[in-house]
Amino acid sequence: MVSFREYESAKLLLKLSETPVDLSKEGVLTPKRIKEFSAKSGNLSLFFAAERVDQTVIDALFSLAEEAKVIDKMQSMQNGEVINQIEGFESEKRSVLHTSMRDFFDTQNPSEKARLATKLAYQELEKLKKFLENVEKEGFTDMIQVGIGGSDLGPRAMYLALKAYQKKGRNVHFISNVDPDDAADVLSKVNLSKTLVIVVSKSGTTLETLTNEQLIRNKLQELGLSPQNHLVAVTGKGSPMDDPSKYKASFYIWDYIGGRYSVTSMVGAVVLAFALGMDKHLEFLKGAHAMDQIALNPNPKENLPLLSALLGLWNRNFLKHQTSAIIPYSQAMLRFPAHLQQCDMESNGKRIDKQAITVDFETGPVIWGEPGTNGQHSFYQLIHQGTNPVPVEFIGFKEAQMQEDIEYLGTTSQEKLLSNLFAQSIGLATGKTNDNPNKVFPGNRPNRLLLAKKCDPYTMGMILSYYENKIAFQGFLWNINSFDQEGVQLGKILANKIIDLFRKQRKDEPIDQKDFPLGRAYLEQLEDL
Repeated sequence: MVSFREYESAKLLLKLSETPVDLSKEGVLTPKRIKEFSAKSGNLSLFFAAERVDQTVIDALFSLAEEAKVIDKMQSMQNGEVINQIEGFESEKRSVLHTSMRDFFDTQNPSEKARLATKLAYQELEKLKKFLENVEKEGFTDMIQVGIGGSDLGPRAMYLALKAYQKKGRNVHFISNVDPDDAADVLSKVNLSKTLVIVVSKSGTTLETLTNEQLIRNKLQELGLSPQNHLVAVTGKGSPMDDPSKYKASFYIWDYIGGRYSVTSMVGAVVLAFALGMDKHLEFLKGAHAMDQIALNPNPKENLPLLSALLGLWNRNFLKHQTSAIIPYSQAMLRFPAHLQQCDMESNGKRIDKQAITVDFETGPVIWGEPGTNGQHSFYQLIHQGTNPVPVEFIGFKEAQMQEDIEYLGTTSQEKLLSNLFAQSIGLATGKTNDNPNKVFPGNRPNRLLLAKKCDPYTMGMILSYYENKIAFQGFLWNINSFDQEGVQLGKILANKIIDLFRKQRKDEPIDQKDFPLGRAYLEQLEDL
């Protein structure tokens, strides 16, 4: 396997990175450049004139995609070939088929494995449709999703993004943290007699989730309610949670669905279909599927996820930027950056390639972000005038979701929001000179804009898939495994050792002096608090 740095196009890009485009130079960022450095796929348009690239860099990036055969790798992923593995070492050795969870609208995939995954996903949706029809008759008004990591971040982000389309009389809540205050806060807001609790764990053994489930079971029993009539499992078939004696219903997920890519599986489907209705949930899935098809287009100018991945690679590997901010100018997308933080950093925060060789280049950047315009009054100071440039991915919409706006001083709120978005993109790129050093803006802060007409279910599905496929493309380019997460395991192992110390302490059992002395040292410090 050729190392990323050995591609001929990578060598050219390294040379080109010595003299990147100077966006702060007068006459560089022009209306013509804004028009030419843009691309459109489906409902989404990507504007990248404020990136430090010219056509020579773009052509070299496109050549890099060809050399790395990323379209072939994307096709292999969507076909269900085993790509979640490290060659020669113990690893998960799985297919990666989250795309099959939304592939039942115009199924053309030639792979039998992918078609089977799609068939299973469709069967679960049919189960869900009937389940929700009964829920409607039974008068449930609220739903609590209990899960952590990908079982919380993605579904929560999508629910908040589409809450404007929520059915009347439906309320959704989330409990993820094992911190008991999280559960206590949510439970204080609901009438449990009219509440369904969705417990999500693929393995059926996630400690934080099972702890919160037991807390809720206890609360239901205290109120004289049967847990079996209120709890619903989303889990792997045959897991400890796949137990009809304990749950009102069970919906299945499979080992080829990674947690951070699970929103379009039953992990997100139950809560989203309950909140939005099945029709709008299907629109969301259709949008995601449409972008999956776009991700197979061999022309990078028409393949938005690939184009964005290449621009990100230019910023990370050649311009050496360590972080990337994702800033949606939409309050509905409040938690979307948090979801992408997990999806990107858990996927591409890897230091070895798929042959278990330590890489000699940078992989995933640190991902962070908050909605605009609040950020303009806080961390934008660092983005504009700090010592380390931070590439920014802006997300914006022409129209507001609620269509409740006013005209004030000649413009609407939405027009003011978009004005701020465009101004930030221009200002970061061009900067500003001044005789006062404190008022100098150096510019050359790369950024790009992802724009759509409106944040509706179909468009949100496209945006989700756009980012999922962008992350996968970057992993293909770096030849790393974007689909495991060994990095989360060490903390879990050590935490379980300390949990055992707490258990022994609570039961007055003897603690051997050899029992994890570092953990014991922290427990001893608690005694002085």
